[in-house]
Amino acid sequence: MQGVESLLAAGINGAGLYATDQQLGQLTAYIELMTQWNQIYNLTAIRDPKAMVSRHILDSLMLIPYVSDGNLLDVGSGPGLPGIPLAIMCPGKQFSVLDCNGKKTRFMTQARTALDLHNVMVENCRVETWQVKTGFDEITSRAFSSLVDMVTSTSHLMAEGGRWLAMKGIHPELELAQLQAVRPDIQQVNSIQLSVPGCDGERHLVIIEASKTDADRFLRATRSGF
Repeated sequence: MQGVESLLAAGINGAGLYATDQQLGQLTAYIELMTQWNQIYNLTAIRDPKAMVSRHILDSLMLIPYVSDGNLLDVGSGPGLPGIPLAIMCPGKQFSVLDCNGKKTRFMTQARTALDLHNVMVENCRVETWQVKTGFDEITSRAFSSLVDMVTSTSHLMAEGGRWLAMKGIHPELELAQLQAVRPDIQQVNSIQLSVPGCDGERHLVIIEASKTDADRFLRATRSGF
């Protein structure tokens, strides 16, 4: 796509990241595929491929310095954001992308095949009902309306010592207070203001975690009525 790959390269460089020619090609192909599907399905409100560079791809890639080497779940992934751009840039890391919308998971499956992403698993279900044998080291999302909803809906999928990486606009001070009231076992580890090349609005990454001992004690007390 004319101009898209050069915008990607400039934005990635401006964010202090590095992409190979293959990764730039995959990211460009992903935008092209998303643009094609958007003509029929409402995958994203952003229709301009060049706008997708900053609003979708670069925004997603801002997580790279903060993710660990473990497995990551992207909840409410929609067309695969941030999971698929992260999977392209971190080929040695395992990603699961989950959404309850069938057309969006079909798109993600097509993107995984077209981009040859062997480190991506696509799940079509509601996160509240999904069960896994091994929990995730990190859970992220751009979609949840509140931190309370995000943590409550995904706690059963988190591995011991795991972390939530919540992508937000402005710093969610009220949401953090509400989360602390509902889940006193939760601790905010950090809140990082992100500078996304090409984006004027505020962006924050909030990193939160729960102590397993405190979390188990909290759940037992809740179930017993105390």
